[in-house]
Amino acid sequence: MNAEPAIAFPRLQARRRPARTLRRVLVVLGGALAAFAPAHAQAQKRSIALIRDAEIEQLLRDYATPIFKAAGINARGTRIILINDRAFNAFVADGKSIFVNIGVLMDAATPNEVIGVLAHESGHLAGGHLARLRQEIQGAQILSIAGLLAGAGAVVAGARGGGGSMGNPGIGAMGALTGPQELVRRSLLAYQRSEEQAADRAAVRYLGAAGMSAKGMLTVFGRFAENSAFLTRSIDPYTISHPMPTERVAQLETLAKASPHFNKADPPELQARHDLMRAKLMGFVERESGVARRYGMADQSMAARYARAISDYRSGRMAQALVAMDKLSAEQPRNAYFLELKGQALLEAGRAREAVPVLRQAVALAPQAGLIRQMLGHALLSTGQAGLLDEAIRELSNAASREPDSAEVHQHLSNAYAAKGNIAMAELSAAQYAFAKGDWTVAHTQASRALGKLPQGSPAALRARDILDYVPPDKQR
Repeated sequence: MNAEPAIAFPRLQARRRPARTLRRVLVVLGGALAAFAPAHAQAQKRSIALIRDAEIEQLLRDYATPIFKAAGINARGTRIILINDRAFNAFVADGKSIFVNIGVLMDAATPNEVIGVLAHESGHLAGGHLARLRQEIQGAQILSIAGLLAGAGAVVAGARGGGGSMGNPGIGAMGALTGPQELVRRSLLAYQRSEEQAADRAAVRYLGAAGMSAKGMLTVFGRFAENSAFLTRSIDPYTISHPMPTERVAQLETLAKASPHFNKADPPELQARHDLMRAKLMGFVERESGVARRYGMADQSMAARYARAISDYRSGRMAQALVAMDKLSAEQPRNAYFLELKGQALLEAGRAREAVPVLRQAVALAPQAGLIRQMLGHALLSTGQAGLLDEAIRELSNAASREPDSAEVHQHLSNAYAAKGNIAMAELSAAQYAFAKGDWTVAHTQASRALGKLPQGSPAALRARDILDYVPPDKQR
């Protein structure tokens, strides 16, 4: 969270760096669309702030699993990635990832609304829309080049007196140059609109097959229609990439209400988890005053107390925050995420020895959560006790196997190995840390150093060799 650098989440760990998979896709799409995108859009190149959170990611996986099954999507090979952006938006980027802004989660009042968004994006994944868009773009490039060549021919013909336009000859030449590109742009937009409609229809099918309601999806698009009614009143419908909001809702409503599951409500326990997720985001993302307005002291729901505990911890009221966290854990003793929050608060307060037993409990309750294991390993290392180094390395290695793209886990591993005197593994972990951050030069240097010390043919040596053999996207031909 760059806007508020004091925030350091346990599972809600925000870091600003481009996602490698997304960057590769943008390289493919960026050049092809450059001729059709406005100049200000081309200038808006920025990194994306990602958020990692074990509790929220598990909830989203639970939301998406039945949808993925209905869509025939490999749930293990598909990631849902959180973006630190309050705008209500979600998209697919690389054929195996769904990117969801936290604004979707914070604005969606029910699980079914988020599930509807995931179902729509699953329609894009299952339909192979991104790969087909690449094909459309490649075809559009050919058409655009042909149009440009034809325009150039018209310019030459006009210069030779071969019958250019009447009046100002430059107008005819410019029309020949820009006309084909505008036609190609509109063709691509028409294609995107058709894919959006296909994803809507697919989403309703998936929801029906999973025994879920499409009401939440209808609610989301209805909200879009209301918010954009004034803005789209004077827009040419052929110059936008999505169907007109009112028409889209009308078509979706017919499909959604035909499902026998339309009035099916979310299970109360799922709604409770959803409420906790929204409260957590509010507690970490909003200012203290915003949390107080949303969750006043009169609100004694678990979600409200969760948000206030996080807000107290962020505001430095540690004693008050720990009391609130203990009360939450007493009510739900098997909630690993309440324990994780307390462990993080203690760790960040410099009380690593107190954090260790709390995080051990959290790991025992959620052994598959790599992010919690990463925090436990960090806490063990931070105690400064030599007798805990082996446990720290075990936990961090376990976390690294589950979260191989996490730069932090490799950084902590490097420090742990260095403290043990295992320089080769410390250098390899440093190489993996640099690789995860996209610092190819440092990654290659550290991997080369490690390779000279590691046993030939060992798994560690093979990892070092993989890093050395990797060619960054910007250097690939």
